[in-house]
Amino acid sequence: MSLQCGIVGLPNVGKSTLFNAISSGKAEAANYPFCTIDPNVGVVTVPDERLDTLEGLVKPQKVVPTIIEFVDIAGLVKGASQGQGLGNKFLANIREVDAVVHVIRCFEDDNIVHVEGRVNPSFDKDIIDTELQLKDLESVDRKLQRIEKAARTSGDAKAKAELEILLRYKNALEDGRNARTVEATPEERMAAVGELQLLTVKPVIYVANVDEKSLPDGNAYSDKLKEIAKAEGAEVVVICAAIEAQISEMEDPDERQLFLEEYGLKESGLDQLIKASYRLLNLITYFTAGVKEVRAWTIQRGWKAPQAAGVIHSDFEKGFIRAEVIKLPDYVQYKTEAAIKDAGRMAVEGKEYVVEDGDIMHFRFNV
Repeated sequence: MSLQCGIVGLPNVGKSTLFNAISSGKAEAANYPFCTIDPNVGVVTVPDERLDTLEGLVKPQKVVPTIIEFVDIAGLVKGASQGQGLGNKFLANIREVDAVVHVIRCFEDDNIVHVEGRVNPSFDKDIIDTELQLKDLESVDRKLQRIEKAARTSGDAKAKAELEILLRYKNALEDGRNARTVEATPEERMAAVGELQLLTVKPVIYVANVDEKSLPDGNAYSDKLKEIAKAEGAEVVVICAAIEAQISEMEDPDERQLFLEEYGLKESGLDQLIKASYRLLNLITYFTAGVKEVRAWTIQRGWKAPQAAGVIHSDFEKGFIRAEVIKLPDYVQYKTEAAIKDAGRMAVEGKEYVVEDGDIMHFRFNV
């Protein structure tokens, strides 16, 4: 399954610099709003040391990591919900992504213009939240007009239930809260607002873009952002986009590691962001391993074996018979599949098996 994260923020917060640093694409980074007009998509391979371990054990012809797509979306300004700036394009693009990476400026620099005239993470966050909420409120109000009429004239119980849920969303949005904060079951959410593609339903990660002297822990601006994010159950990743740009140009792993250590970093901002994205979307990775290919596959946590098989090919799910499952520590200990089988450490699982992160799987199927 492919994962797409949209990088959003006010103009000049560093999101295109970040995008350039973490992706294979190269958006134009310039000191003025809207230098990114169409969304730029960068495909990033997901680093996973478990793949390296399997490669060493299996010695396959090729190794295929899983990927994340990052989309750099045009900067939004106040009034976007009414079409100001590139608001309409921004709002259309953000509907298509799985999650939102909201980059917020947490550094001072007189040479880089702030679109609102000052650095204030709380204010910047509120601008984008408000614009997205206003657009969502517009969508909810339009549907409310239709549902209210149906509930009133027909007395339909389904319409009345849908109306009650829609009113929850309307009240939340009018109170300045995002749609993702509304308490509703997945079934209620799908019935009431599923087709509306609400913008503030999208799960969000905040990126605090700090200056290099604020690494690794951040500064007063990023601390304030963490307080705000904590209140809504969101995560903040502290990154210096300028430093990430330098890291992205280093091809020597040892040189890169030394550079990270200079700034007290255990891993790059990209690695932090990918891990946060997986946590946000409740994703895990399983592996297939053979002499032709060792490959990583991304699935939702809680998926059963046939669903996981379906990520490889729909026939695998339709004709699923069983899954042969190896745990990575057993592979490391016994070195080969034959030795793992002899030791009785290869499990044979049926349709109800819930795949675990790091499982190495072979699927048996018949179509």
